[in-house]
Amino acid sequence: MRSSARRPACVVGLAVIVCLLSAAPAPAASIKGAVIYAGPAPEKKMIPINIDQYVCGKSREAEDLVLGANRGIRWAVVSVQPPPGNKWEPSTTPVQMDQQGCVYAPRVVIVPVGGTVEFLNSDPLLHNLHSASTENPTFNRTQPKGRTIPVIFKKAETVRVDCDLHTWMRAWVVATDHPFIAVSGPAGEFAIDNVPPGKYTLKIWQEALGTVSREVTVGDKDTTGVTVEMGKK
Repeated sequence: MRSSARRPACVVGLAVIVCLLSAAPAPAASIKGAVIYAGPAPEKKMIPINIDQYVCGKSREAEDLVLGANRGIRWAVVSVQPPPGNKWEPSTTPVQMDQQGCVYAPRVVIVPVGGTVEFLNSDPLLHNLHSASTENPTFNRTQPKGRTIPVIFKKAETVRVDCDLHTWMRAWVVATDHPFIAVSGPAGEFAIDNVPPGKYTLKIWQEALGTVSREVTVGDKDTTGVTVEMGKK
């Protein structure tokens, strides 16, 4: 009698364990690697400056292609397509982009769709923000020192931002509807975290070199040593 009375409790307990296991999050990993320039590093380009030299200097190295250690490419945008069933609760904290020494800092930022970029001006002179886009409304606003201009990006798109007063100044805002995206660091390094196992197409975009793709397979451990080359070989 005691044995038969205990069976329902055992069945219920087993069902609870099965439910808990089925509800456990799927394993995820990180795609890590580097974006490097193929072939010899190109000669650096210098931009002459003839306005506001007391802040901007007399010349500046072009930033449309910045190479670091081992020909690593900085400011490349690396992404994979969202996996099926992806759910994302993006941060509501504004992303900041400053203007320092007549350059945008950082040159490339990522913001979730519906998120805000706060454009700052730390320079003791007048700048302006002039965007080029197709999905989001364009803006063209003057910005004196100390003024913060917030802009909301409502659709996924890569938006170019220039300063009409200082024509070498350029930046990029990448509005995204998923979290599987990163910007490469000073040595071309990148990491895309929390990627479920599966096969993906890694897409890399850089403003001077265009877009390249590479297939990657993600298991339940970090995918390391992914090296992507861009440029002339």
